[in-house]
Amino acid sequence: MDERQALMSFAALSQETRLAVVRTLVVAGPGGMAAGAIAEKMGVSPSNISFHLKELERSGLIAQRRESRSIVYSADYDALSGLVTFLMHDCCAGHPRVLGITQGEGDCCATEKPDATQDA
Repeated sequence: MDERQALMSFAALSQETRLAVVRTLVVAGPGGMAAGAIAEKMGVSPSNISFHLKELERSGLIAQRRESRSIVYSADYDALSGLVTFLMHDCCAGHPRVLGITQGEGDCCATEKPDATQDA
């Protein structure tokens, strides 16, 4: 992912409803959700959700497809993965402390791993 695309993605995610939509679509899985169901779950009007979905689609984080009379939206897992990779490796320069936290290694507040030989 290049910097321009990352900036568009971060801008799209910087709004509460859009972040909630992406979270919802990630949980929904590859099958996605119809626009009306998303609007209902978010508690917003169809026109409001349409605006947010358009912004997320423009950023490349979600995709749409037509199924009968409905438009179904789904998370673009490759784009989301690319954004995380950009943030972790490009922006954070692969800093071991940041990468360790994302991989579940240790406490985010610890400055170094405990040495088992010091307890003896």
